[in-house]
Amino acid sequence: MLDPRTEYGRRLQSHVQTIARRERQHLLIGNWKLGTVAAFLLLIWLRYGRHAISAPWLLAPVLAYTALSVVHEYAIRARTHAQTAAAFYRAGFARMQDRWSGTGATGERFRDPKHVYADDLDLFGTGCLFQLLSTARLPMGENRLAEWLLKPSRAREVVERQGLVRELRERLDLREDLAVTGEDLRVRLNPESLIRWSEASPVLASTRWRALAMVLSFAAAATFAYAVDSWHYWPLVGVLIVEAALLVHFRRQAEAVVSAISCNAEGLLLFAEIVERLEEETFQSPRLERLVAAFTEGDEKTSRAIRRFARIVSWIDGRESLVAKILNLPMLYTLQTALAAEAWRKRHGHQMRVWVDVVGEIEALLSLAAYAFEHPADPFPEIDAADKSGALFDGAELGHPLIPHSSCVRNDVCLDANTRVLIVSGSNMSGKSTLLRTVGVNIVLAMAGGPIRGKSLRMSPLLLGTRLRSIDSLQEGRSTFYTELLRIRQVFELLSMQNATLFLFDELLDGTNSHDRRIGAENLVRAFLERNAIGIVTTHDLALAEMAQSLGSTVRNAHFEDQVQDGQMRFDYKLRPGVVTKSNALKLMRLVGLTV
Repeated sequence: MLDPRTEYGRRLQSHVQTIARRERQHLLIGNWKLGTVAAFLLLIWLRYGRHAISAPWLLAPVLAYTALSVVHEYAIRARTHAQTAAAFYRAGFARMQDRWSGTGATGERFRDPKHVYADDLDLFGTGCLFQLLSTARLPMGENRLAEWLLKPSRAREVVERQGLVRELRERLDLREDLAVTGEDLRVRLNPESLIRWSEASPVLASTRWRALAMVLSFAAAATFAYAVDSWHYWPLVGVLIVEAALLVHFRRQAEAVVSAISCNAEGLLLFAEIVERLEEETFQSPRLERLVAAFTEGDEKTSRAIRRFARIVSWIDGRESLVAKILNLPMLYTLQTALAAEAWRKRHGHQMRVWVDVVGEIEALLSLAAYAFEHPADPFPEIDAADKSGALFDGAELGHPLIPHSSCVRNDVCLDANTRVLIVSGSNMSGKSTLLRTVGVNIVLAMAGGPIRGKSLRMSPLLLGTRLRSIDSLQEGRSTFYTELLRIRQVFELLSMQNATLFLFDELLDGTNSHDRRIGAENLVRAFLERNAIGIVTTHDLALAEMAQSLGSTVRNAHFEDQVQDGQMRFDYKLRPGVVTKSNALKLMRLVGLTV
């Protein structure tokens, strides 16, 4: 395997050198252009002030300036291209060096407070998992990646996806090309809406209306020229009357066609350029080959078809301009663009869903591949779908991918037939919640098809349910405790599904009194055990740790410790067997200056 830091460094240095070279060319050509302007002014003086040269000499600096402008534009584009590529590799270094937080797409639009684990595990938002993973250029790639993070895939899909990620892991040229494609485009593209428009029933389906509109446009131009030449306006007036009637008749239908396209031409152009790059790539995996083969089906390449649609949408985007309004009657501008869009939809609309799905899947795979390449020490988990002994989660040296490598403490966690529930006790800030998030995020990564942060992980296909945060709501009249109960019920509903469930509950039922909490927590854990679930419960209430005695040998205790040294609280964040023997609440209160 390539070393990511070495390879990124080599490529970054190459692009930095290109930027410097193109910057020198930019300055040199700019000076030459100024020189041609000065030469042009001098030749004008010699021609008209001194009459020393003939007029054709004036063409020389004009031609030279034109040629220099072309070369200058090429140099500027090459510099911009190299700057974008350099930024791509700097972003990769930032991810490897734990400086990535606050950069890249946050995935905020995928946040759902009612999801069974997304908010608890910080999947979306600034500094969250999606921002670390996503390198997608198009919304469909972000959509597919978010879908994989929010919904565990089937075991065979996960295993297949791991193989695809392995193949794509070292495709640096492909990832770089996609990163620099259309770097100056301002994209507005809604894949779901675009699919709905493409698959909708036609509004202006008949081709004869398009032919009639084109004939009338030519007739308007011809009769206008005739009127200017002969001063006979009646033919032009007649054509305009027919066009006006046509516009009135089809105004609503035409507006319905063009207004429903929720994207801009630049968004479609980026879509086309990314598809064009994927059309050029060859893959070893039959799955990837089948995906890109969808771009070559039919009588026209997908990239060319989308590019044509982008031109139509650019005409549609320009329909509010003054020129378009002036040409609306004689040239039937709005109707013509609507008919062109309708003709494109009739020919290619049924393929749009496939194109969107293919690009979305490949971009999501490339995001996981980039993460796998940049973290070569992170292995792929072993998904054991054949094990019928029950739910399994066996992780060695698990760490949290959002915690910087230098401060990430790793722990072994095993949940199987012998230890089905782990009750983790410990004082405040000792690492209990972080342990739950570590387990949860690694399950999300594993069931999405990506590598995990740890030495190894063997697990059965698992559904995941968490309750780590509970927030009251004045608007909905919900207390924190009631919100917690609603989430636990939501996790409980997962137990009726095919795959086993792993639950993660932080400070279980801490919103009620100690007596009810002890009884309620024990009955909840027993109910989950009866339905073959596995999980972890954390608590700082040592009464809950006693559940291990009444629930049987498959429920075990573990704990985190702390030490007070030199007036400061110290934690090693290492998970140990047994129940914690001390708490730090009073110590913390004294450390912050409270008298207790």
